Amino acid sequence: MTSSIGSVSRTELAQRRQKLRQRRRVRFLQSSWRTLAICGLTAGVIWTATLPLWVIRRPEQVRIEGNHFIPVRTLRSLLPIPYPQSLFRVEPQAIARELQAKAPIADVVVSRQLFPPGLVVQVKERLPVALALPSAAPLPTGVKLGSTTKSGLLDENGILTPLESYVALDQSLKLPALKVIGKPESYRPSWSKLYRELKQGPPVNVSEIDWRDPANVILKTDLGTVHIGPYSWQFSSQLKTLDRMRSLAKDSRFSQITYIDLRNPDNPIVQMTKTQNPVESGTP
Repeated sequence: MTSSIGSVSRTELAQRRQKLRQRRRVRFLQSSWRTLAICGLTAGVIWTATLPLWVIRRPEQVRIEGNHFIPVRTLRSLLPIPYPQSLFRVEPQAIARELQAKAPIADVVVSRQLFPPGLVVQVKERLPVALALPSAAPLPTGVKLGSTTKSGLLDENGILTPLESYVALDQSLKLPALKVIGKPESYRPSWSKLYRELKQGPPVNVSEIDWRDPANVILKTDLGTVHIGPYSWQFSSQLKTLDRMRSLAKDSRFSQITYIDLRNPDNPIVQMTKTQNPVESGTP
C-alpha cells in the first residue's frame, strides 16, 4: 500500500514538472513574440517617419487657427521649424513655448496632422482692448505706431504688452479706441473688473480713463468729462446714472459744462464754467 502511494506520488510529481516546463516554454514564446512585435512596430514607426510622405516641406503645411489680429504669415514665420522636417521629429510643446515667448499669445496647442501631413496650431491671442499711456506722457490727441511714446497695450485681464512688440508683428495693427493713463501698478488689480463692467454695462461711450490720481479717476465720455472718485463697487451705478443723464446733451447749457461729478451716483453734480454755479442734476 505504501509502495503504491509512493509510486503515484512520483508520477504526479513528474507530470507537474512536465506541465511547468510546458508553461515556461509558452511564456518564453509569448515573451519572444512580444519583443519581436515591439521591435517590428518600432522599426515600422522609424521607417514610416523617414518616408517622404510624412515630411513638412513648406510653411503652408502649418494651419493656424484662432488668430484674429496677428496675421497667419507672421505666426508661421515665428515657428521654430527648419524646413523640410519630418512630421514625427517635430516637438509640439517646444513649438508652443517658443511661439508664446515671441508673440502676445495666452495659449497655444500644437498637434500633428497625418492626412494631409502637416501641423495644426491653435492660438488664443491676448486681444488688446486699451492703449496704456504712462503718467508722465501728455494727454495725446492720437498715438501712431512707431511713435516715441512709451506705451503699451492692455488685454482684458490687465496684462500689459509693449506696443513695440505688436508693431514688430504687424505695422498695420489698429489701436484700440480706449486709452488708460496712469501707472499700471495702480490700476492693474482693478482693471479686469472695471473693464468687464464697462463692457457689460449700459452703452456709455468711454474713450479715456485717467487713473493718474487713484483718489479721483476721470473718464472722458460722450457726455464730457466725468469724475468718479476712487474706483469702487459704485462703478456700475455710476455708469447707469451717466446713461440716464443723456438728456444733458440736448440742454442749451451743455457746452458750458466743465465736468460731471459722479462720486455720489445718487446725487450727481454738474460743474459749470466759472460764470455758472454747480447744478445738481435731477436725474438720480
